[in-house]
Amino acid sequence: MTTVIGVDVGGTFTDLVLHDAATGEIRVAKQPTTPAAPELGVLAAVDAAVPAELLARCDHFVHGTTVGLNALLERPLSREKRGATVGLITTAGFRDVLEIRRGDRDDPYDLFWTPPPPLVPRRLRAEVAERVAADGSVVRELDPETVRQAARLFADDGVDAVAIVLVNSYANPAHETLAAGLLREAGFDGPISLSHEVSGEYREYERTCTTVVDAFVRHRMGPYLRNLDRELRARGFGGGLLVTRSGGGALTLSEAAARPFETILSGPVAGAVATVRLSATLGLRTAVAADVGGTSFDTALIEDGRLPLLFQGEVVGLPLQSPWVDVRSVGAGGGSIAYADSGGLLRVGPRSAGAEPGPASYRRGGTEATVTDAALHLGMIPAGHISGGISLSPEKAAEVLAPLAGPTGIDGTDAVAEGVIRIAAAHMAQAVRGVTVERGVDPRGAAIVAFGGAGPLFGCLLADELDIDTVVIPPNAGNFSAVGLVQADIVRSAARTLVRALDEEALPVIERLAASLFERLADSDAPPGAGAVREVDLDLRHRGQEHTLTIPLRLGDDDVAAVKARFSEAYHRTFGHELPDPLEVVTVRATSRVVLDDEHPLVPAPPATATPLGTTRLWSFRERAHADAPVVPREGLAGPMEGPLLVIEPTSTTYVDAGFAVEAHPSGCLIITRKDGDR
Repeated sequence: MTTVIGVDVGGTFTDLVLHDAATGEIRVAKQPTTPAAPELGVLAAVDAAVPAELLARCDHFVHGTTVGLNALLERPLSREKRGATVGLITTAGFRDVLEIRRGDRDDPYDLFWTPPPPLVPRRLRAEVAERVAADGSVVRELDPETVRQAARLFADDGVDAVAIVLVNSYANPAHETLAAGLLREAGFDGPISLSHEVSGEYREYERTCTTVVDAFVRHRMGPYLRNLDRELRARGFGGGLLVTRSGGGALTLSEAAARPFETILSGPVAGAVATVRLSATLGLRTAVAADVGGTSFDTALIEDGRLPLLFQGEVVGLPLQSPWVDVRSVGAGGGSIAYADSGGLLRVGPRSAGAEPGPASYRRGGTEATVTDAALHLGMIPAGHISGGISLSPEKAAEVLAPLAGPTGIDGTDAVAEGVIRIAAAHMAQAVRGVTVERGVDPRGAAIVAFGGAGPLFGCLLADELDIDTVVIPPNAGNFSAVGLVQADIVRSAARTLVRALDEEALPVIERLAASLFERLADSDAPPGAGAVREVDLDLRHRGQEHTLTIPLRLGDDDVAAVKARFSEAYHRTFGHELPDPLEVVTVRATSRVVLDDEHPLVPAPPATATPLGTTRLWSFRERAHADAPVVPREGLAGPMEGPLLVIEPTSTTYVDAGFAVEAHPSGCLIITRKDGDR
């Protein structure tokens, strides 16, 4: 067993969980996020919860970060707030791939839709004379002088990083490697991203965009990680710093700095990973992860203990060829701002008060009503101090909610607060339908796993919106994403496009290509002596089709008939029918997984010793009235209790409405169930 720290940086709070292998102890901390310098919030959480002697014997520090994502979100701002100034070297004739895109519209019904501006302006896109065919053969050798001209252009314009994307380089990377060497000879000393190292797949626009994003965020990610590592070392940490991937698992510090595009959505993924572990513990076949933080609601569908993994994602309209856990996000969190629109309708989000200044009830300068203010006004959050040393003010909450009654025509502050919570819950429920109903999955058969600082507040509301009977509140729910970081494995992946018919002659070719990919993955700084689990997947399609389905391949066990049968089953499940057309392979994918801790502790089951804390005036959404409801500390909940009531713990508060009952599970989870027939 290993001692691991997991730290997740959210929009409002930075969460820490430590699992001490020697004692089995779990430590948690929650500190306000510091948006201008996220590492300060991380270090504050470490200082608050981890003594120096314990930090010194930690084996791994696993970090979920939004630094790369923020670099993309902030790119319209001043240069000091964005990523690198990127130059692009591409094959002659392909200068405008980033602007041509796919020639379609993201929203065909929006007459005013415009694509996001390319990360590289046209003047910084340099064409070089060369050409490689799709089979890897060289049609035209690289002209070195065209690369030197590009180097002079980049020097004159102060380019920080360069992306080199040559046509069909996934099949033969020789020209990209040569171009990088020529750039260095010409004096360029900044980061260089090579497309064949970033993505070994075809589709020129997607591969170009992914490589440019990698170069763009590397300028911020590398220094951030190095600074964090240096500060941790100064505090006595001697283990390995790991960063979670958008596709689940974690990268080492050097890998994350070299492949920062893989960390773009590392934060939200951790909660989905933790939900997978929890589902296995509780025997849940279908679960919906419902992570309500300060700025957003993140949700994912977990079926049969598997992450919903995609192999291409999108951020702010930019496609990324990278493993990607399908987590849907909407701007509905505790800090989401409520307002009256021009037509007098009450709206909530996506704009957020964030960590600075935060909700008005934080008394840190916020002047607009938020979801947190509404929950506090309705009694869903007890007044007083919460994690991070913040003291909540019910008076401030009422002060900012009251002005919304007039323009919206809503009668009274209570009704405004109820409307804010219901609208936020409706936004969340719609996101859940996006990962369930839109995939043909009936959410009524799932259990909601509610976590995040505000997730347990919305469990019953989501259950009513979606007609779900069971809500699970994991232990340390407010820090549950950080629990997912503690449970992370080191994962590496590589892919290579291989377009050919799926026949008996194809399998040996696939096996040789997979072996070469695993050889490449093994050349890394994995923990010494650690054995890796190897997985191979194939992107398959019917001949003549454009898109693919990803099917697992059991090397050494599968024959072509078994692979075809697996594809047919997946195709029928996805599209409702089957086709007789022959199949072809498009891409071979290799994944290597190093398990850091076989135990993967969830959290200890809390002892049932504490006594109730009294009652509070609590709003029931089902009864649309206030009630005197009991307030119970989580460690004091044993037998079933019927709502309305509050269950409190240091990092979150669980709201149980009328018509629901809650009880403690031996795992330490709270299980909320709908009373029979109460809908």
